[in-house]
Amino acid sequence: MSSSTNSTTSSGSTTSSTPLSRRSLLGGAGVTAAALALPACTATSGASQLTFYQSKPEAIPYFGQLAKDFSSESSQYSVQHDIATNLSASFVRNNPPDLGCLNYNLEMGRFMARGALSDLADLPAAGRIRDNVAELVDWYATYEGRTSVIPYSVTAASVIYNRRIFEQHGLEVPTTWDEFLAVCETLSSSGVTPIYGTFLDPWTIEQGLFDYTVGGMIDVRSFYEQMNALGADVGPDSEVSFQATMLEPVRRMLELLPYVNDDASGRSYGDGNTAIAQEKAAMYFQGPWAFGEIAKAGTDVDLGTFPLPVTDDPADLRVRVNIDLSLWIPEAANEHDGARQFLEFLMQPEVQNPYNAEFLAFGTTTDAPAVSDPRIVEMQQYFDDGRFYMGPSQFIPNSIPAQNYIQSIAGGSDPEPILARMDADWARLAFRQ
Repeated sequence: MSSSTNSTTSSGSTTSSTPLSRRSLLGGAGVTAAALALPACTATSGASQLTFYQSKPEAIPYFGQLAKDFSSESSQYSVQHDIATNLSASFVRNNPPDLGCLNYNLEMGRFMARGALSDLADLPAAGRIRDNVAELVDWYATYEGRTSVIPYSVTAASVIYNRRIFEQHGLEVPTTWDEFLAVCETLSSSGVTPIYGTFLDPWTIEQGLFDYTVGGMIDVRSFYEQMNALGADVGPDSEVSFQATMLEPVRRMLELLPYVNDDASGRSYGDGNTAIAQEKAAMYFQGPWAFGEIAKAGTDVDLGTFPLPVTDDPADLRVRVNIDLSLWIPEAANEHDGARQFLEFLMQPEVQNPYNAEFLAFGTTTDAPAVSDPRIVEMQQYFDDGRFYMGPSQFIPNSIPAQNYIQSIAGGSDPEPILARMDADWARLAFRQ
């Protein structure tokens, strides 16, 4: 794997700013996507322009306002908020954005491994990241000797449950697999759908049922380290493989299907959010992104979260997390100093903490406050203790149609040959690379 030339950049001083009020942060919520792609207003006409790439749809207006705030306070830099660039193509053309802010995933890991992202270790923000959050970056391939990514927010996903339904049936949050099955049996025998499934959208099965059961039983990081080491040698006789390692968790996943709504195969993500808002099921395997959609229904549903117990040892309880947003600066950026200043601006507690509160995410810094939203507060202890894992589905290359495979299993196909096919796909892809 080739890497780019290791260039040296100077660190600009952190832009000073007054604390931003909640109103000023959200003041741009009505700005259109087209307007956000334009340069923000600047204090002086001679300001240099830096490009800020951020494409999380629900956060576009939010970061658009932050780009304007920074531009208005800076006499040196104007921020162009880019929401449409083809990221991979921009790196190929050697014209990437100056600062990126997006989900840290397998694709971003490849950029880092190739040395395409600059070293940010000397920035004050890098020294404030929680150790167990910083370690998540290393789950993907890294570039030795560099801190290439600054985690901005972490989202945690688990079982969303209806507190009122649990109370009505005298149920407590389960902490073991047997307790969870008992909860499902009690609900089912009382005429309540235990789990709402949205199998029409395969990503919801992959992110929920698959990731929760597999991630709750295996060491995800160790598994993929071994799979990457085996590469083309992954096969039927491998000690570690999808078939050998994930078959038992997937079989547990299948044990939950009798407790899912009968029409799950024809229900979409949108249907699931509406059903939970209308209390048509007691539990829902989704992340915090669903809460905003559920809230649009305007019902007074009382929801909480807990990690899916997949073993009979409560000590194994963990939640699924991902670095929902990360900050990074390419080596080929045109405005390194400006990008570093804007990064430090975004990492100010008075800027970062309100963002995470608004979007139901956990803070990445050692001084970040605990979450206070009652819908996710039950996951705080797991986050604090580092009892979390990244979704196993997030390490499977897109060229392997894992979502379709998993949807097929949920639809009744035998999991063993499908997992064996995933092993063959993995080996074939590794051989080609």
